[in-house]
Amino acid sequence: MRIFWDERQRAHRPRAEFFNGALHPAAESESRTDSILAAIGPAEAPEDHGETPIHRVHDVGYVAFLERAHRDWLAAGREGDAFPYTFPVVHRRLRSFNRIDADLGQYSIDTSTPIGPGTWQASYWGAQCALSGVEAVLGGSNAFALCRPPGHHAGKDYCGGYSYLNNAVIAAAHAQARGAARVAILDVDYHHGNGTQDMVADLDGVRFASLHADPLTDYPFFWGHADENGDKVHNLPLPRGTTFPAYDAALARACDWLAEDEPELLVVSFGADTFEGDPISHFALRTDDYPRLAGRIAALGLPTLVVMEGGYAVDALGPNVAAFLSGF
Repeated sequence: MRIFWDERQRAHRPRAEFFNGALHPAAESESRTDSILAAIGPAEAPEDHGETPIHRVHDVGYVAFLERAHRDWLAAGREGDAFPYTFPVVHRRLRSFNRIDADLGQYSIDTSTPIGPGTWQASYWGAQCALSGVEAVLGGSNAFALCRPPGHHAGKDYCGGYSYLNNAVIAAAHAQARGAARVAILDVDYHHGNGTQDMVADLDGVRFASLHADPLTDYPFFWGHADENGDKVHNLPLPRGTTFPAYDAALARACDWLAEDEPELLVVSFGADTFEGDPISHFALRTDDYPRLAGRIAALGLPTLVVMEGGYAVDALGPNVAAFLSGF
């Protein structure tokens, strides 16, 4: 399995995130990357595929906002990372603004996803890792894209959940542009990939299946319910405390559903925040469960790209990722 990582992804260094009424140290830190690289060995640098594959699925205005947001924040006399604090209500008409405060609210879904001076650079190179991973898969080798920051909460024109660019969807659309008619995306992060679900709606030939914590109890709350299922989306929400036997049974259903469409390529959004010791999540998978989880996915027999999403038990994160990759 080929592994892709770029040191410029360290440029994203959020100091804090705001939730539950207070500032907390940012859970999405570069220490996550150190843990993973120490466990899986050396990685190769991605090629630069430019912004065209990003613009294929993300709104051009949103991408331009990510590039300039922190500069505008500083120009407005602010310090530190840029945080939104006001949001348009549902169905509010879109407006053009000349104020960073309004732009942040228009392009964000939460207050836990700050934009710093290196956020765009890190997100850009994370996407390039996913794109290079697709190229490797099309060339005959499974691949792992060590994407940081993660991506599955980012939508066409919004950031959230520590995510700025949706690496899984960027990769799927690039695979289609390179000739794969049907692509499957399987999300096995603790939290629902709301951005992926939103974006798949606009992509013919792409199916999305997700196993995640029940959004009645966990972020992102407003997406990921089973009654949203249809021809393109298959959500399998699970209760807090889920252990591997129940998780594996749901995973089997997700794999069977994806296989019905006879995809030519699989993108896996992998989050190790399903681990029993994760500080912000509530499933109960163990390190020795991850090879079996991956084995279930590998049994589909599809060329596979794995993109990294969440996982915040830093000391265990590397071993958990290594265990998962070993299943392929």
